Amino acid sequence: MKVILKKAILLLISIAGGIINSSAQNPIIQTKFTADPAPMVHNDTVFLYTGHDEDDAFGFKMHDWLLYTSTDLVNWTDHGAVASLKDFKWVNTDNGAWAAQCIRRNGKFYLYCPVPNGLGIGVLVADSPYGPFKDPIGKPLVKNSTDDIDPTVFIDDDGQAYMYWGNPNVYYVKLNEDMISYSGGIIKDTSFAKVKDQPDPFHYQEGPWTYKRNGHYYMAYASTCCPEGIGYAMSTSPTGPWQYKGMIMDGDPRSSGNHPGIIDYKGNSYVFGFNYQIGKKTMSKHYERRSICLEKLTYNADGTIQKLPFWSATGVKQLASLNPFNKVEAETIAFSEGVKTASATEWERNIPWNRGKKIADRMFVTSINHGDYIKVQGADLSTGASSVEMSIAALYGGKIEVHIDKIDGPLIATVNVGTSGEGDVFKTISAPVRSVKGVHDIYFVFKGEKDLFYFDWWKFKK
Repeated sequence: MKVILKKAILLLISIAGGIINSSAQNPIIQTKFTADPAPMVHNDTVFLYTGHDEDDAFGFKMHDWLLYTSTDLVNWTDHGAVASLKDFKWVNTDNGAWAAQCIRRNGKFYLYCPVPNGLGIGVLVADSPYGPFKDPIGKPLVKNSTDDIDPTVFIDDDGQAYMYWGNPNVYYVKLNEDMISYSGGIIKDTSFAKVKDQPDPFHYQEGPWTYKRNGHYYMAYASTCCPEGIGYAMSTSPTGPWQYKGMIMDGDPRSSGNHPGIIDYKGNSYVFGFNYQIGKKTMSKHYERRSICLEKLTYNADGTIQKLPFWSATGVKQLASLNPFNKVEAETIAFSEGVKTASATEWERNIPWNRGKKIADRMFVTSINHGDYIKVQGADLSTGASSVEMSIAALYGGKIEVHIDKIDGPLIATVNVGTSGEGDVFKTISAPVRSVKGVHDIYFVFKGEKDLFYFDWWKFKK
């Protein structure tokens, strides 16, 4: 079986900085530039849909929407692009995959996507949160004005669904139960409406995120420009009137923009947003290459939200340990340096000159060079391990050192990767593991030259 890459692999922008073992590292995604987080909880898993700034973006260069999943909010698995502007036949541009949101209803998943330049807001539907997503109506769901960006969707306890959006004003509609049409007209929310020569206490900019918690309705949003922070308002009704309550996070010169996504998960509340930390490690000029961050939220007794400082380096605490005795995708990462992720199509070939039938699309880690590493946090090795297996496609060979707790911590295994000359053929390689028990962070440290190999998955054996 062989793998044919869909596109050339871009070099990673390296990240400097130390590792803090007790918690994740912000930004939570390092292998790609991500923005506009839209978290959704489903089947005890957080599905994080994101925008995607291309590696060579100067302004906004965004073609598709990505998906990451986690059950501990520390180790995130990359599932690649789940939708793109090409999924809308009525769209005549390949740039502008701005802030989207996914929501589940009646066993289906609806992804609401803005298309800039006045083309409107579209909707895609799938039977699975992983896709494939398809356009059920073949036209914009909403086409109102150039304000039609950043949709957020909320379903109230009575079953009525609402979609809000807008920059620099807030609009909303009442969605029908089919979630692909709406009843009544488009309403401009008077609470947030900007009136010439009148005070603007909300300082609303864009990126609304609407939800309900303990009987309170919340509208969080990118506030004040520029730099943008995260403000919020509360109401006793999903249609207002809204009262400005303050800032969840003040703006900071380290990040010109922001975009909130808020969830409750496993007894805690969390806010997602972004900064420019990874991009600014390698360039002094401002480019739109953003990176998603995560912090824990705390509510007061009256429902108001305690203000957070700017995105920390440590992020949030891990909610559950990882089972290293199950097959773990190599693109499941708590923190990494130097590597990228890519997707490829795997084909079964019966004869050398015949590609054969498609087997599956495969995600893996690539752009692996000497000194790069992947950290997986909180792996439970309490029963001990005898060996470790890895699926590798060798390019130029090299080796993988497996350390625990620190990048230069105890060495528990060394996997030697041969030079088969078949860089598109994945093979399983194993190595013995030195005695180790307990819960540890695992570091896969890569040694060799450059473009060493592709890394698909790993698994410890008891």
